[in-house]
Amino acid sequence: MNPSPADFENPDFLRQHIERTLAFYEPTAFDPQGGFFHYFLNDGQVYNRTHRHLVSATRFVFNWVHAFEQTGRPAFKDWARHGLAHIDGAFKGSHGLWVWTLQSGAVEDARVMAYGQAFVLLAKSCAYRLGLCSLADVADVFDRMNEVFYDEPARAYADEWTPGQSLDGYRGQNANMHMCEACIAAFEATGEARYLARARSLIQRFAFELADEAAGQVWEHYDSRWHPDWNYNKDSPGDIFKPWGFQTGHQTEWAKLLLQVHAHQSEPELLVRAMALHQSAWRCGWDAQFGGLIYGYDPQGRPCDEQKYFWVQAESLASAWRLWRLTGRDEFRQQYHQLWDWSWRHMVDHTYGAWFRVVHRDGSQFENTKSPAGKTDYHTMGACWDILRVG
Repeated sequence: MNPSPADFENPDFLRQHIERTLAFYEPTAFDPQGGFFHYFLNDGQVYNRTHRHLVSATRFVFNWVHAFEQTGRPAFKDWARHGLAHIDGAFKGSHGLWVWTLQSGAVEDARVMAYGQAFVLLAKSCAYRLGLCSLADVADVFDRMNEVFYDEPARAYADEWTPGQSLDGYRGQNANMHMCEACIAAFEATGEARYLARARSLIQRFAFELADEAAGQVWEHYDSRWHPDWNYNKDSPGDIFKPWGFQTGHQTEWAKLLLQVHAHQSEPELLVRAMALHQSAWRCGWDAQFGGLIYGYDPQGRPCDEQKYFWVQAESLASAWRLWRLTGRDEFRQQYHQLWDWSWRHMVDHTYGAWFRVVHRDGSQFENTKSPAGKTDYHTMGACWDILRVG
């Protein structure tokens, strides 16, 4: 299908695109037995009805809260409540933390991942805005993460807590980035300054101090003493949660978070560093031949995974838009349009709705699983909602 051109700066276009994406999930996502289904083919059919992933479960709550706020449709508020009940009823263990995966309603992977806990905080912060949980519910997630994962001297969160109640030696930026996101959401929902302070502290640690040790960009992996691990997962540059290499989308996602904090407490250094992260991603990640942003590149700036993932494009749209609105520099506006144009032609499904998860470098498709566990189009709709917030 050859899509018609669109006015990518028009708020009506963004809202309609969100509605079209929501419409992909609405007919089949709801599971009356609890929560939502997490695995969808290109046409929206559910291809796995028994497996549940904490990341999808929490991201769906984020989606439904924002959908209700945009549309006012009561069903979305009910779905957010339904999703929240399933997260606490099925995923939460006796230790007060949330496990990674379920199979047929029973715990499959009992590991407790800081990445997953961060999304619980995000979900509950969003839900609080609709009165679906309490201030204490939000605080409990944050406080429990402090007890289990937070390394006070390092000012960062460890990654994995095993059922034997010990921390794994691996350390990573990804969980910390999403904890930063969740803390911003918690601050915006509750007004409590400690959440914004933690987000700012994580930014200082990862986007400044640790990035300065990696030529000004955010590296993915560290050892238990927070020294960069340049070889972790070196044979797996396409890993979904722990890929090797500099991740194009993580540079721009951090840039977006810096700019969100900048909107609450204006600091020139946040804008300068956000611009540098975004520009590094664009310099090393933009595919001059085929268009679009690649998944990752090595420490020398050479591509290590040239596939095009939906979330990389989405987060970069948000950072480009925020940078244009803050600086007025036309390069960021042009990048926004370049990226939307490429994504509109190659990543947006104009037949069934939503975005394809991943395509080849040239934009051609190679899988029919549009939305497996973890996707939910939280990144794509989230980018549109962020762009609408900025105006």
